[in-house]
Amino acid sequence: MKPQWIALAAFLLQTAGAQTAADWPTYNRDLAATRYSALKQINAGNVSRLAQAWSYRMRPDATSPPAGTMSEVTPIVVNGVMYLPAGNRVVALDPETGAEVWRYELKTGAASQRGVAYWPGDKDNPARILFTAGHKMVALNAKTGKLDPGFGNEGELTMDVPFAGVPTIYKNVILVGMNMFGPGEEHLHQQDEEPDGMPGDSRAYDARTGKKLWDFHAVPLPGEVGHDDWKEGNWKRSGNNMWSYAITVDEKRGIVYMPMGGPAANYWGGDRKGNNLFANSVVAVDYATGKLKWYFQTVHHELWDYDLPPDPVLIDIVKNGKKIPALVQTGKSGYMFILDRLTGKPVFGVEERPVAQGSAPGEWYAATQPFPLKPPPLARVSIKREDIVTADDTSADHAKACQEIWDKHGFQDSGPFTPWNYQGEGTPQHETISLPGPTGGTNWGGATADPETGYVFVNSQDSPGTGWLRDNPKAKEPGMLPYVMRPGFFSFSAPYKDSDGKTLGSLPCIKPPWERLFAVNANTGNIAWQVPLGVTDFLPPEKRNTGRSGAFAGPIATAGGLVFIGATGDARFRAFDSKTGKELWITQLEYSATANPITYQGKSGKQYVAIVASGPGKGNNQALVVFALP
Repeated sequence: MKPQWIALAAFLLQTAGAQTAADWPTYNRDLAATRYSALKQINAGNVSRLAQAWSYRMRPDATSPPAGTMSEVTPIVVNGVMYLPAGNRVVALDPETGAEVWRYELKTGAASQRGVAYWPGDKDNPARILFTAGHKMVALNAKTGKLDPGFGNEGELTMDVPFAGVPTIYKNVILVGMNMFGPGEEHLHQQDEEPDGMPGDSRAYDARTGKKLWDFHAVPLPGEVGHDDWKEGNWKRSGNNMWSYAITVDEKRGIVYMPMGGPAANYWGGDRKGNNLFANSVVAVDYATGKLKWYFQTVHHELWDYDLPPDPVLIDIVKNGKKIPALVQTGKSGYMFILDRLTGKPVFGVEERPVAQGSAPGEWYAATQPFPLKPPPLARVSIKREDIVTADDTSADHAKACQEIWDKHGFQDSGPFTPWNYQGEGTPQHETISLPGPTGGTNWGGATADPETGYVFVNSQDSPGTGWLRDNPKAKEPGMLPYVMRPGFFSFSAPYKDSDGKTLGSLPCIKPPWERLFAVNANTGNIAWQVPLGVTDFLPPEKRNTGRSGAFAGPIATAGGLVFIGATGDARFRAFDSKTGKELWITQLEYSATANPITYQGKSGKQYVAIVASGPGKGNNQALVVFALP
């Protein structure tokens, strides 16, 4: 065999190896974002024996630069090597021991706190690890960890605006979104994500050279579909973008699905009259050109911070004997939309229903909002006073404190999509309470799908948002909104005290469960099962099964009949029976698991499950924890 054919055969073998069941080669396991593994060595019958195999400190010592407060890193495993960002470093590890294979240290800034991507290379370029660091995209030689000079400018390229997520690679195309903010937004930005006024357009680059291929206008320009949805010239703005952690791709058809966030600023949108396409929409484009194929908007003229952070999940379903290539989109509004991924048409129907209208000065309110007919909401979407906890739920003192808060603030809820009350001179001084609150619903962790059963698994939390609108005292300052600003919100919660009067923590004021894990049968649109997710340790034993929100990650599923998930504020990692929702395994972690887990098979043939746990503080507060059967 000629040398060039030997090299080509080796390359093809390497490429094929990246897609074996043993690996976890992309952020979501596959480009369909199913987060489903065919591995079943660990299964419903033996998962109770799972034990920690090894761990890796993301910040190995006190002199190391911090890796951030809360890490949302999901590692990847390709061809027997694990890759992940860790603060100002990107590392390659032996996935069976945690031993470092190589490390790359950034001179300034930090790598993405979410993950890295793998490109298998070609006959002219080595396999690469790609990651973002603020405005930069960096390419490392996957074997050595050194900058690959063939990409961009000596291994780096500067993007227009930053993206803290994970690059998605399909064929030789790199797909990324943008992290930036709109007028009037006051955020704590990760890395160097300054609100620089740039449009939030998604982009594509050549994986071989770093050359920019196309961008998609998140706010349609004149003459483009959706442009008329921005009234009075308000399309000239930043703040509409795709900030989700990865991008979903239909590999067979070359269709890219982008979940777009809210248009910004949150809570008041008088400077962006109209439904505001493509905000809060699933947008399908051609991978090679970025040309629009279809879109579906889940929230019109968004005022509640109901961003669309979760990556949509692709799964083929059967309805009335007909196979349908479907897309499942969850979000912070608490609804799940099941769409035909070729057309964007709802599989089980969506109704436009009238919603309450507000009275904030200068605001434009959407008359209706889209409501899926199936499945039912996966989060509570309204609240009344009788939904407050009772002594049977928590304690008499806690329940009384919650009732007093409700009465003091005069909370009002008008059902789903309740508009925020404006408190101005001569106006009613009540406050709005809204479910879900700004944290969701389903946050960025999103869903996982089992293609064998058609079940989609997703966790969702019930945490109200409360607040009001008022005149903005900073309205005359540059970049501030000219009319009203929402001054802040708090979760509807109250201190919980023991019998001695010592405060043990703050608990929600709505009846539990406060977080649930769902299985939805995507073939029927029905909920197959739901269970509380998480416990409150300081409550009496008979009251602890409350569900415990506090981390926004999501689950994974395996052919072993399991759903693994952290994503709770009680610092636990759990496995559930995917058919019934029965909890089969639970372990205590040092910190809460704020990232999506993975599973993979080592070269020895042993299956592992791994998750990153992290907590507040400046110490050694982040670790990758890996489990296996004894």
